Amino acid sequence: MSEDFFQALASPYRREIIKLLRWNNLSAGEIAGRFDISQPSVSRHLEVLRRAEIVTAEKRGNQVIYALNLSVVDEMYIQLTDLLGRARGGADAGEGSPAGTTGEGAGM
Repeated sequence: MSEDFFQALASPYRREIIKLLRWNNLSAGEIAGRFDISQPSVSRHLEVLRRAEIVTAEKRGNQVIYALNLSVVDEMYIQLTDLLGRARGGADAGEGSPAGTTGEGAGM
């Protein structure tokens, strides 16, 4: 999994931006208006999210519109779910076995 992805999620401001973009594409100004931090700080958070490919940025006239990049978020969700499933299944599945298999009688 991308280290940039997890770095991007480390900030509560960035997690809140992701929540805002779940339902609507927003301009940088609209996003900044939802926070009690400076516009440059919001821009830095948006840049971290963009570098991690969690959001996309599209120039429309004199505004930049941000949208959630669902394909990347979905992929990271799948990978994280798989990772957590393996961690939980490790005790049940036996050492080194894929989640959900025991290695006993496999293929028989």
